[in-house]
Amino acid sequence: MHIREDRSDGVTIIAPAGRVDSTTSSSLERHLLGLIGAGRHRLVVDLAEVDYISSAGLRVLLMLAKKTKETRGALALCEMGDAVRQVFGLAGFLPLFTIETSRDAAVTRVSAR
Repeated sequence: MHIREDRSDGVTIIAPAGRVDSTTSSSLERHLLGLIGAGRHRLVVDLAEVDYISSAGLRVLLMLAKKTKETRGALALCEMGDAVRQVFGLAGFLPLFTIETSRDAAVTRVSAR
């Protein structure tokens, strides 16, 4: 897995690519916790290049949602492919997140909070 990071309108955009599973989720978790620790509390996770996510990956994103809530930040997920959306749906996680179809919409949503 590779993680790309961008910024737009005061929002940090994290774009993992590849599989987010038990092997790679700890790397994503460290990256995200580092952002929170550095005071970046307005986050978008762009899932366009994630082709698979396991329960370990879902746990990392749930942890991120809790941390952003604790810090009065904002979080949105975007560009979720069908396979990833299906995993979120089966796990019952879709209602737990703000999910936008595009990166621009997610950045707009997060920057408005």
